[in-house]
Amino acid sequence: MNTNRKWGAALLAVGMVAGLAACSSGSSGGNASSNKPLTILIGSSGAAETKAVQDASDAWAATNKTKVTVTAASDLTQQLGQGFSGGNPPDLFYMSWDQFQTYASKKYLEPYAANQTNKGAFYPALTKAFTYKSKFYCEPKDFSTLGLIINSDKWAAAGLTASDVPKDWASLETVAKKLTTGDTVGLAFGAEYARIGTFMNQAGGSLLSKDGKKVTADTAENIAGLTEVKKLATAGVLKFPSALDSGWSGEALGKGKAAMVIEGPWISGLKGDYPNLKYTVAELPAGPGGKSTFTFSNCWGIPAQSKTATETESLVKYLTSDAQQLKFSAAFGVIPSTESAAKTYATTYPNNAPFVKGNNYAVSPVAFAGAASVIADFNSQLEGIASGDPKAILSALQKNLQSALDTANGK
Repeated sequence: MNTNRKWGAALLAVGMVAGLAACSSGSSGGNASSNKPLTILIGSSGAAETKAVQDASDAWAATNKTKVTVTAASDLTQQLGQGFSGGNPPDLFYMSWDQFQTYASKKYLEPYAANQTNKGAFYPALTKAFTYKSKFYCEPKDFSTLGLIINSDKWAAAGLTASDVPKDWASLETVAKKLTTGDTVGLAFGAEYARIGTFMNQAGGSLLSKDGKKVTADTAENIAGLTEVKKLATAGVLKFPSALDSGWSGEALGKGKAAMVIEGPWISGLKGDYPNLKYTVAELPAGPGGKSTFTFSNCWGIPAQSKTATETESLVKYLTSDAQQLKFSAAFGVIPSTESAAKTYATTYPNNAPFVKGNNYAVSPVAFAGAASVIADFNSQLEGIASGDPKAILSALQKNLQSALDTANGK
């Protein structure tokens, strides 16, 4: 379970940047050329990813007369923070969606992406995720969306067919009820904004206004989204992983304790622990406001005023090329961030095509600087949604998140 839970838990880690030193790279030379060896810090899912990034970097380095060293962090959040606070950040690094706005607001990142020749190749949702104050900062390296993962054997045992795959909330309720038995619950997902927020979005809601200047948590649409989750929970067809003796919903699926879960393409990692598990992937059902899912990504971050920016920008262009991203897909399963490469990926790996389709309408979870602690409190409230009051929960979120947004905007 390398990447499976990190997207849910990542929101809790954003606040660590607040104590970083004001200097970003200890230099003021801008894009000066340098032949010094380059360092890359990544948060790796395992040996296959680390090797793939090193091999790709070596291929670029061979024609650019330099050397690149890739380091897989044991704790990327901590080690990246230490690098910046010590005035010696890596030349290139994974920057996740949940930390990006915090780093960008502190002016720790070089906004190179706006000037890259391939800037228009990426999914709009990914470009937006790494845009701060209308400036595209860093190029996305890949992405994951959420889908509905269905245990094929449980599905067949319930007498369900492909025509029964839920397309809306009503049909989701129907199949969840049919799939719920004495030892299996129909649906499971984490009791957190990074999962439950999709229902709010499907109802037509959001946590921020389109211009990002106002919190819109306590709307009728968001209340409808939480009310739907409460309805599923009180009906007994939805349970959270903790109630299924599982650390995350994928584990519950593997154990056979949940027939359907809401997770991302990292679900493929279950094959190692549950080799007999058979599953299919579908897009998330639409709500009254239409289709919606979350997209999660990392971008290739470069420190502000880096003396090696010329080299690292060239390296990023190589790493984000369609050919190289598809090599990464083959090596460790990620979905390419460019629309053209993702289309090829969907054809090559048809079982994961719903994840790719989802990115056409996906949005990134709210993660502006200072939002982490508020979202953490919101998550704790969501754990009791079965007996909770959606309106009261969102009213508290509205107040606290608006306060955090005002602080982030210097009000």
